[in-house]
Amino acid sequence: MSFDPDPIRAILFDIDGTLSDTDDLYAVKLARWFQPWQRWLDGRDPLTAARRLIMRLETPINELYEWLDKFYLIKGLYALSQPLRELIKSKGHFVVIPGIHELLASLHAHYPLAVVTSRGERGAYAFLRQFDLEKYFQVIVTAQSCRKTKPHPQPLLLAAAVLQVDISSCVMVGDTTVDVRAGKAAGCRTVAVLCGFGEKPELQEAGADVILERTPDLAALLHPQGTAGHSS
Repeated sequence: MSFDPDPIRAILFDIDGTLSDTDDLYAVKLARWFQPWQRWLDGRDPLTAARRLIMRLETPINELYEWLDKFYLIKGLYALSQPLRELIKSKGHFVVIPGIHELLASLHAHYPLAVVTSRGERGAYAFLRQFDLEKYFQVIVTAQSCRKTKPHPQPLLLAAAVLQVDISSCVMVGDTTVDVRAGKAAGCRTVAVLCGFGEKPELQEAGADVILERTPDLAALLHPQGTAGHSS
């Protein structure tokens, strides 16, 4: 896919599956539950079985998420599930995607960066602070920042406004169709990554401008253009 990086003036990042290796986190936890049932796993080890189950669930989960958003139920879902999500993603149990530190340090020298996540504020900051990533971002938009969450464009528009850049000069980097749809609705470029919950066919169908294997591959896609003089 062709992608002109020159107009890009700011980069917006999702967290789960984009900065955080959430698939691995869930797979390890699910594999523990599979241990007592290993004899019924057709010779597969529990971790492999857990990964396969997660991959099969990703698309229907994304579809459920989008359906709930259409009826404005996402906020209620997050409120109800907050205790469970905080338990699963509690401090000390996050996994960062290898190469993220180096990527963010490099991009931060040339672009203003933002987090735009559907996580709650507590979980988002816990992840960023655990791996000392908060310093790279000028704004962090969470599920509590706006009345609506992705795929609605409101969170992306808020991030662009705080960064004082036009949304058309931003790129949204995420791993699901929710991120791609939010970017398209907001009017910015979209880069999808395959290290999270999304699968290539559905990301292509959603209209991602570029699809990368891993988030750190973004470094090769972008020139050090951005905001000249912006430094850490």
